[in-house]
Amino acid sequence: VVAQLNGQELKLVQFQGEFPWHRHEREDELFLVWSGRMRLEFRGQTVELGPGELCVVPRGVEHRTCADEEAQVLIFE
Repeated sequence: VVAQLNGQELKLVQFQGEFPWHRHEREDELFLVWSGRMRLEFRGQTVELGPGELCVVPRGVEHRTCADEEAQVLIFE
C-alpha cells in the first residue's frame, strides 16, 4: 500500500503468473497497468491490458489476474 485516500487504498504491485479466482463483496477494484501486460479473467470473458490501460472490476464479480511476464500495476481498492 503506497497511499490511502477517501477510504481507498492505492497499491503498487509487481507480479507474474496467475492469482486465484476471488471476489470482493464490499468494494470495486481498479487496475491500471504501469508497465508490462496483464489479463483480467472473468467467467466467460478476458480483458487484455497494456501500459496506460485500466479496467474496473465491480464489487461481487469473480475474477483473477494473470501476467505471462512481469507486470507492474497500480490497484485502487
